[in-house]
Amino acid sequence: MTTESEILQVVYQTILDRKTNPTDSSYTTSLMRGGIDKILKKVGEEATEVVIAAKGGVTEEIVYETADLIFHLLVLLGHQNINPDDIFAELRRRHGTSGLTEKASRVQL
Repeated sequence: MTTESEILQVVYQTILDRKTNPTDSSYTTSLMRGGIDKILKKVGEEATEVVIAAKGGVTEEIVYETADLIFHLLVLLGHQNINPDDIFAELRRRHGTSGLTEKASRVQL
């Protein structure tokens, strides 16, 4: 049984497997084959659905749509060869720092 703390890595590894070993019956494969534009479109759609669900205030819908968004973000990370551990490291780096302070410290491009 996969624990809560392991599930993101398990899903991510499955996504990488679909990337390396594509199958015609895989939704993830279809996203990867569609390239970055298709993946980004899905991330945008799912983010919007989270916003709509949150506005509606129904917990189950928020949870469902958030899971969809996280999945599609993991597909994006897999497509870009970014391990979720890099995201966790960045969150650990930021933890304990005021959000306003952290944002002010960023280099403006």
